[in-house]
Order: sequence, then structure tokens, then C-alpha cells
Amino acid sequence: MTNASHTPPGQAWNASQYAENASFVPKLGHEVLKLLSPQPGERILDLGCGDGVLSERIMQLGADVLGVDASAEMVAAAQQRGVTARVIDGHQLPFDHEFDAVFSNAALHWMLDPQAVLAGVKRALKPGGRFVAEFGGHGNVAAICTALIASLQFRGISSKGRHPWYFPTAEDYANLLQTVGFRIDSIELIPRPTPLPKGMANWLDTFASPFFHGLDDDLKDAVFDHTVNLLSHSLSDGHGNWTADYVRLRVVAHA
Repeated sequence: MTNASHTPPGQAWNASQYAENASFVPKLGHEVLKLLSPQPGERILDLGCGDGVLSERIMQLGADVLGVDASAEMVAAAQQRGVTARVIDGHQLPFDHEFDAVFSNAALHWMLDPQAVLAGVKRALKPGGRFVAEFGGHGNVAAICTALIASLQFRGISSKGRHPWYFPTAEDYANLLQTVGFRIDSIELIPRPTPLPKGMANWLDTFASPFFHGLDDDLKDAVFDHTVNLLSHSLSDGHGNWTADYVRLRVVAHA
């Protein structure tokens, strides 16, 4: 999920590029979808719905789903799947005790004011409603971030303000959940090395644009190539097979 007012500039979403380069994201969301266990007739908010692949699956299980995302292009892609979806900033959810559950997969790490997000999630839920989410946690893509920052510094470019993600520890996120009034059922960090069928360059193109924002083309290419070269020593098997060093934070809580 994008958010112009809370993330560094430069991250834009292209629905067809996302479908081509990041189809593994919704596929890997099926475990957390099982935790959600949507029931027929339930009203469920999909926060950071992206192109609606998982929203559509929740609908097929009989729930009444509203998808929200800050990217108009992704919302349009979700709507094309038949998902009811709206362009809404995750920091400013306008709902008041309307949902049986709030679900979020691979989106909350893009929202850099987590307390504002969680306060809105709590307010959106009916009393006793559940919050089920998975997103990047502490240590997520650590090697990738380190290589990006090192490649920028190698060219004399500050990385300050370019890191677009929030990757909390389980303890820090648990404290935030409790601060806004949630009761935590489970919370854990899950290391999940993730194969990148389209390679590291496509991953960087899709997800890491803020690190390259404002650089001229030649400089961007140099930083980009340097990053891929650094990562080839740890995240590639030498035969063109890449793996991202994902660590996910998975949480189930009740309002």
C-alpha cells in the first residue's frame, strides 16, 4: 500500500507490473488468510488490499468485503476483479464499529505511523472484532536494505529519508496494539526466505523505488547495478535463482 503523505516519495504502483513481478505476495498470504477464517455473512475490511487477489478469495468464502488502498491504480485493479474497493489512506480510516474483522497482508510496513493506523483499525471493528495481519517485521529484507544503503553511500549519496518501511519487533508492535486497546491472541516473527521468480532486479523495480528517487538515470543505474552485484553474493545461488530475506510479523488480536 502506498501513502503519499507518510512514505518517502518515489514509490508508485503499477498493477500490471505488480501482477507480473509480485504474484508471490498474495500466494504467500494464504496462511494468514486461514487465521482470518472468514465466515459467510461477516463484514471484513481488507486494509491495503492491493490488486484485490486476497479480497476476492475472502469474498468467495462468503464474506462481505471492502478493500481499501491508497493507490488508485491498485484499487481500480481490485474493482476489475469485482471487489468493492475504495481509495483510502490507511492512517485515516473513516469507519466506526462496522466490521467483524480487519485483515491486512503485506501492507502495514508501508504505513509509517502505526499507532494512527491501529487506532483506526480498532475504531473500525465491532466490539470483540478481530484483527489479523501479516507484514514485514524486524529483520525483513535486511540484506537488501544494507546493500541499497551501501550502494548509495559508495556514490556519496545520503540514504537519509529514503528508507520507506516500518519493520517492528514483536515486542514493539505488541506494545502499540495494547496502547490502542487490543487484546493480543498471538504475535510472532517468522523468518521466511522467499524465492523471487522474476529475480532481484524486478523486485527492486517493484518495491524499492524510494531509494532511487530523484537520481538521474545514469546514477540510478549505477546504484541499482551495484546493489544487485552486492546481493548476488548472498541472495543468489549463482544460477540466476534469487531469494529475498523476508521476515514476517504475524498477528491476531481482538478489539
